[in-house]
Amino acid sequence: MDLFRPQAAPAEWLVIATAVAALAVTVPRRVWLLARNAITIAHEGGHALVALATGRRLQAITLHSDTSGLTVTRGRPTGLGVVLTLTAGYTAAPLLGLGGAALLGAGRVTLLLWAATALLLAMLVMIRNAYGVLTVLVTGAAFLLVSWLTGPGVQALFAYAVVWFLLLGGVRPAFELQVRRRRGGAPDSDADQLARLTHVPAGVWLLFFHTVSICCLIGGCRWLLPF
Repeated sequence: MDLFRPQAAPAEWLVIATAVAALAVTVPRRVWLLARNAITIAHEGGHALVALATGRRLQAITLHSDTSGLTVTRGRPTGLGVVLTLTAGYTAAPLLGLGGAALLGAGRVTLLLWAATALLLAMLVMIRNAYGVLTVLVTGAAFLLVSWLTGPGVQALFAYAVVWFLLLGGVRPAFELQVRRRRGGAPDSDADQLARLTHVPAGVWLLFFHTVSICCLIGGCRWLLPF
């Protein structure tokens, strides 16, 4: 199996169909409450990856059935490392979607699927609760089975659907956080922790999350759409 061999993109109507399917999973609340688990995996994985990259010690990741999660790291309580770690959560899914769109634009479907599988397996090592283990195992198994047991056409459709979901689904959580904060909830959200650390208002950090997710969606569309 050549991870770097380009594969042909699906037909134009199939690319658009995967976008519509991802939108149908993202917009209806009942479906979103289940699908949001995948965004939570990306969110907590983003915290974990940046924590390690900035020299912090990763201790545990937990994922919960209400689609919340927690990543515990150790290191200096202030400074650039902890700021980047907190910033990585809400930006992880959109940035992963943008990176995936770039790979698909270059025809690297197999590379995308195996890279995603490797990241999920690496994350599994740090999961510390049963629901989190189950969620990551099921997600990783889906990528692994598609990679091993299906042909290039199905792999491409699956990869496009996943990337569209990361791009579209990555936009919604920041708006949900904004609503919760307006109602007086989420006092320890990433935005509020960043505000306390940097003395930059939480609203500015929310605007940053919105900007990243929307820019990633626009950039991803330029790579994925056939026009």
